[in-house]
Amino acid sequence: MLKSVFDLFFPKLCLSCSDVLRTGEKTLCAYCRHDLPVTDHFFNPQNEIHRKFYGRLPLEYAASMVYFFKEGMVQRLMHQLKYRGQQQVGQYFGSWGGQLLSQGWLENDFDYIIPVPLHKKRLRERGYNQLTLFGQELSKSLQIPFKEDLLHRDLYDVTQTKKNFLDRTSHKKTYFGIHQDDTLRGSHFLLIDDVITSGSTLESCGKLLLSIPNCRLSILTIAYTS
Repeated sequence: MLKSVFDLFFPKLCLSCSDVLRTGEKTLCAYCRHDLPVTDHFFNPQNEIHRKFYGRLPLEYAASMVYFFKEGMVQRLMHQLKYRGQQQVGQYFGSWGGQLLSQGWLENDFDYIIPVPLHKKRLRERGYNQLTLFGQELSKSLQIPFKEDLLHRDLYDVTQTKKNFLDRTSHKKTYFGIHQDDTLRGSHFLLIDDVITSGSTLESCGKLLLSIPNCRLSILTIAYTS
């Protein structure tokens, strides 16, 4: 009863179009969910993400869930996730991503899910890592540990959206570090991020993970800027 009254005065809204969500809808209304620019990466092993990292990282698998277009729906959702505290966006894509990983061509032999880290100062400013609920939902769906403390960011940096391509691709290898752990030898890591732009951040983090002997690497992101 109290929930019904609360929902009457404070209805849950679609985080894309702001329409009132109907019963059974979460985060996005059915119309916006239907209009998401979904990729075919989960059913196409030689997809554009895999090709993007050719010669840069030896990847087992690579995929993004949706395309990111300027002024588009996915940009609005990523803004809500990163700057408006709407962590349920990450949770929504994590649950959906777990289903895609289970149903697509991926063999799903990952050992750990690893997020791209935030610098401690950025984490204090924002109050959360936008990848945490995304990774936790993937972990729940796939029954794979989510290891949030393996990588760390050593250099505080301005947001990627305010930098040009050359800025994004320069000196990235000095921005991150890894906590060495001999128990992780031979692991297959699923490295996750929100949006791929130049790919330099994922490249830097991926190389650190591959510095652990006999490890393999795959990449999953919510969105891809084509």
